[in-house]
Amino acid sequence: MSDVTPDVIIRPGSEADLEALTDLYNAYVRTTPITFDTEPFTAEARRPWLLAHPDHGPHRLFVAEETVAGGRVLGYATSSAFRPKAAYSTSVEVTVYCAPDAGGRGIGTQLYEALFKALESEDVHRAYAGVTQPNEASVRLHTRFGFRPIGTYREVGRKFGRYYDVAWFEKELDGDPGSCGEGGAGSEGDERP
Repeated sequence: MSDVTPDVIIRPGSEADLEALTDLYNAYVRTTPITFDTEPFTAEARRPWLLAHPDHGPHRLFVAEETVAGGRVLGYATSSAFRPKAAYSTSVEVTVYCAPDAGGRGIGTQLYEALFKALESEDVHRAYAGVTQPNEASVRLHTRFGFRPIGTYREVGRKFGRYYDVAWFEKELDGDPGSCGEGGAGSEGDERP
């Protein structure tokens, strides 16, 4: 689906990435309605979020890292628990965040390709993403990965003195380990600390 971006590797995230991932996310917290968090996090406050995304199982974290200039983190993608109740265990919520200066380079696409490839061997039946509106880039990315719109929560969040809608997207996955449908960006819901 994508061309490989030169000088970028996609790899599972690790504790060594915690500071960079926190800084990247906090840029969105401070300046955009893309996430409904309103206060920046410390790295330590984000540690439980990071630890909830091991390198195996249905809840994953992938990082895009430059291979030059000190290995800067350019973005990340996650699949997280959709809801805490046991019957939801075969559904995940997905998201992708790219550094503000990394947009338009295909990094979000590469991150989702890696994420959905990893989910092929997991018992995952559906993927969901909530996209704060407006966000045309995220809508295009989801559509390209086979997500379809399933509804909109109207004026569900207030940030910077304004109400925002969140459009919800669904992707059907096979749900059998070893078989996953075609694989999605920006999800408001999984960024709880």
